[in-house]
Amino acid sequence: MSMDFIEAMNELEREKGISKDILFEAIEAALISSYKRNFNTAQNVRVDMNRHSGVIKVFARKLVVEEVLDPRTEISLPAAREINPNFQLEDVAEIEVTPRDFGRIAAQTAKQVVTQRIREAERGLIYNAFVEKEEDIVTGIVQRQDLRNIFVDLGKVEAHLPLNELMPNEKFKHGDRIKAYITKVENTTKGPQILLSRTHPGLLKRLFELEVPEIFDGVVEIRSVAREAGFRSKIAVYSRNSEVDPVGSCVGPKGTRVQTIVNELRGEKIDIVRYSDNVEEYVANALSPSKVLEVQVFEAEKMARVIVPDYQLSLAIGIKGQNARLAAKLTGWKIDIKSETQAEEEFGREKTDQDELPQDSVSVD
Repeated sequence: MSMDFIEAMNELEREKGISKDILFEAIEAALISSYKRNFNTAQNVRVDMNRHSGVIKVFARKLVVEEVLDPRTEISLPAAREINPNFQLEDVAEIEVTPRDFGRIAAQTAKQVVTQRIREAERGLIYNAFVEKEEDIVTGIVQRQDLRNIFVDLGKVEAHLPLNELMPNEKFKHGDRIKAYITKVENTTKGPQILLSRTHPGLLKRLFELEVPEIFDGVVEIRSVAREAGFRSKIAVYSRNSEVDPVGSCVGPKGTRVQTIVNELRGEKIDIVRYSDNVEEYVANALSPSKVLEVQVFEAEKMARVIVPDYQLSLAIGIKGQNARLAAKLTGWKIDIKSETQAEEEFGREKTDQDELPQDSVSVD
């Protein structure tokens, strides 16, 4: 092996971060297999590659015995002492058996090992880079599509976006730029596998973090997200600073911040509600845009009975129960919605002229 090869190893260590010692050890292990395969031998051998000159030598390792039964693995004591007079029985003697044309085999083997290690190192670097981005948003270019996935180019790696992780009626073509949420990063034998989603609630959360400086800075906190991708979402926000309005911060001047997110999600409706430790208030806010008259809390069942004006019942429940379902997901409470008339008939609650409960929420279409 030439000095040029040693220099190349040094360069690899500097540029790729691959340890030269690890490469030498891997080459030596591969050369042992190559020697046995090419020279059809079963003897125990050791390959030594000089770290400075690149000179490669092969040594047969033989056990020193009184009577030789297998000359491939054993050597007599007198023969061993011809090599080194200090050998004793049960010692292991090493005899150089380097073939004349072993340099050609060694060069080919070393090239294969180095190429493989470079590939593994690059895969490792890519995996480490993207595993840190798990549960974050990435932007890529659509490359192609098969029956199950859209393949998205993220630069050094191609990610998979399963078709069932697309929003309804969402279609992409080759060359489209796409934002998606990384749900999982796996290190497989074929390299890093990155799975994306456009329907995950985390996508909505990360989009708000990108668009709202108060969230990015930690002043406003997203406490909960409920999403039915492509149709409607609810997000509960809380301010650590009493002087900062969390709902207003998310909406932005003239609604610009939230509208950017609505556009990215292809018109998905978003309800932004104020989080509260008070369950009655939180549940009332979560049912936005419906108005609420009263919330009755049943701690044992973790259920809230909500009474709304008769004319607001269908709005509170939503199309196919969507509004109530999302409010329940957002708050973590079961929600039973009754109109004033139903409450009077079932529970004897009298209709009153009381005001609706104050709510702090915004709905954006």
